[in-house]
Amino acid sequence: MRRKETNYSSPALGRCLGSGKDAEVFELGQAVIKLFKPGVPKHTAFREAAALAQAEALGLSVPSVHQVQQIDGRWGLAMDRADGPSFADVMLASPSQRIAYLNAMAVLHGRIHACEAVFFGSLKAKLAANIRHATALDARQRGELLTELGALPAGDQLCHGDFHPWNILGPVDRPLVIDWTSAAKGNPAADVCRSYVLITPIAPELARSYVEIYAQTTGKSIGDIFRWLRVVAAARLAEGVDNEVDGLLAMLGEEDMGRGQAGTQ
Repeated sequence: MRRKETNYSSPALGRCLGSGKDAEVFELGQAVIKLFKPGVPKHTAFREAAALAQAEALGLSVPSVHQVQQIDGRWGLAMDRADGPSFADVMLASPSQRIAYLNAMAVLHGRIHACEAVFFGSLKAKLAANIRHATALDARQRGELLTELGALPAGDQLCHGDFHPWNILGPVDRPLVIDWTSAAKGNPAADVCRSYVLITPIAPELARSYVEIYAQTTGKSIGDIFRWLRVVAAARLAEGVDNEVDGLLAMLGEEDMGRGQAGTQ
């Protein structure tokens, strides 16, 4: 018999600070709470809390989690509040500051990738599972992409999984990286390619600039990053973002993007 979950009371929520596909963020006194939307399972909240705790223990710039709690049937994480707007808000409002913020992003991303991901699941396994569920592709395409994924290097470094400027909050010298539900163990090039895929639909010029600056900052090859483009774009198709489907399908034909620059960084 399934055990009934207790719905604990909590302090009144403040104003909504932001909303995404799976969660909303509310003021909670001096802190904030990220409340997952109805239907998002309990383990998602605990998985992100564990990922944040691990990232904090590694010395990364993340909010400290205070507790996981249930409010009106929804699970959420109470955590520190970031001081300031997102990097995306600043860059889109003030183009003159873009280079400084993109440089700061690359440094943050590089620090994440410098960490060994001992307690995290496989990024390649997650990509493979998503490709198998990408209904916009036929069986032949999925099979080819899975073969392509299998030939790419796995890696054992910490990857954020949703690293983009809307998930970096606060001033450029004191930022916090949020939204760690997709953190995994994998190849940093795949994680940077995922950033490119996520940023492109909204700000394509920022997406390409970010890859270039990350490569310059870390000494990585742009070609190595874009070798992941087809499999990362295909995996994104399984996430159900309808307005991105055409762009993602177009990326499946861009497997040679950046290859001429491989080894030049």
